[in-house]
Amino acid sequence: MDLELRHLRVLCAIADSGSVGRAAAAIGASQPATSTQLRRIERYLGAVVFDRTAAGVVPTTFGAEVLAAAREVLSRVDRLGQAAAPDDGRPHRELHLTTDCPALLPGTLARARQLRPELRFALAPDRDAEPPFDLALLLDHPGSGLRATPALAARAVATEPVFVALPVGHPLRHHAEPALADLAGEHWLLPAADGAPWAALFRAACEAAPLTPAGVRELPGGRREVLDLVAAGLGAALVPGSTAPAPGVAVKPLLGAPLWLRYVLLWRRATVGPGLADTLFGAAAAAYRELAAEAPHLHSWAGRTFRPPRT
Repeated sequence: MDLELRHLRVLCAIADSGSVGRAAAAIGASQPATSTQLRRIERYLGAVVFDRTAAGVVPTTFGAEVLAAAREVLSRVDRLGQAAAPDDGRPHRELHLTTDCPALLPGTLARARQLRPELRFALAPDRDAEPPFDLALLLDHPGSGLRATPALAARAVATEPVFVALPVGHPLRHHAEPALADLAGEHWLLPAADGAPWAALFRAACEAAPLTPAGVRELPGGRREVLDLVAAGLGAALVPGSTAPAPGVAVKPLLGAPLWLRYVLLWRRATVGPGLADTLFGAAAAAYRELAAEAPHLHSWAGRTFRPPRT
């Protein structure tokens, strides 16, 4: 078969929904037909695009690269067929923004302003604030159930594994990928300001391990603040894989990658047109790539995990 645009849209629909079944419903196809099409695409590419889990599907390292290329191609093709969106070119356009992943926000806004200098952003206190938000940058997990609605569009920016942060003097500091069950005696610190439902994610991982932690505390800070506490020897922490290194801390992947996170861009269809949505998504994707580039442990894990296609 030849790879066509419709195949790229299927891959993006599966990634955005986190489920083959939900993707099939979104594109108006049956689940068996969508599953068959996915297998054919993976056979054509020569490698697996999605890992199947009990909670749904998550992109493999190879799949993340394929999806990034697919979204770029589709974005360019969509713009070719579009007239200027009604919201394009308006002077000093203000968008109400809400976010729960501050690590990705500065880079996203800086790139969006470079591409669209007329844009202005105002922070909304939360997703239920008035006036309603126009744009949301969220950190959730692939099985969260977050999906597009008639009023809101959603697109996954990136999916990454959760890593563990340990003090540099920890007994497991030399393990390339410590198992979660090996950390049963730890006091765990969770970065609540990073947005994901950390407590629920950690509880599910502990049940699967199985693991009974010595203690769990969800802290109001983000990943940087939590790493300072880890360096001080106050516990181990769960952090996104793209977390940059910090003095006194060893950031390592967990054996089997039991936990995953997903960055999602959400926008209101009535106030953000397709052209502007493409610009904002591109800015968020570029900001994530820069964030991930500062995390050598993520690249090391990807190098061990990724299996290039056979030629």
